[in-house]
Amino acid sequence: MRDAEPRLVHVVLDWPPTWFLARLLLVGAYMIGGLAKLTDWNAAVAEQAHFAMSPPALWAGLTIAVEIIGPMLILLGRLVWLGAGMLGVFTLLAAFVANPFWQMAGQARFAATNAFFEHVGLVGGFILAALVAEHARRTGRP
Repeated sequence: MRDAEPRLVHVVLDWPPTWFLARLLLVGAYMIGGLAKLTDWNAAVAEQAHFAMSPPALWAGLTIAVEIIGPMLILLGRLVWLGAGMLGVFTLLAAFVANPFWQMAGQARFAATNAFFEHVGLVGGFILAALVAEHARRTGRP
């Protein structure tokens, strides 16, 4: 039986840097966001206040921790399930807080609906990252 995928697809998927690059693309925005918040604490606190998170300084600190620690775990390939879980839960909560499309109308509702489901899609990506890492661990692949 022939594989349905072209040889090039197998080569790219088996190339070791592909797994790292995929993880970097998945978590890059979180790392950049966490570092930006870390270097501008006042803006990080103001962002949390904007979303009515109270106390905003506590939520800013938690956000920074999740946005830095979660990606590092995933990129280092250590406790990927934990990093993916942290970012998945964070992203799902953020989707509900930042994009309450069910309370909006018109163009705002359209934009918030898209953003909400984009966040939900990222949660699926984190689940897949954890699944792939667990499969690799069980099969002894790096």
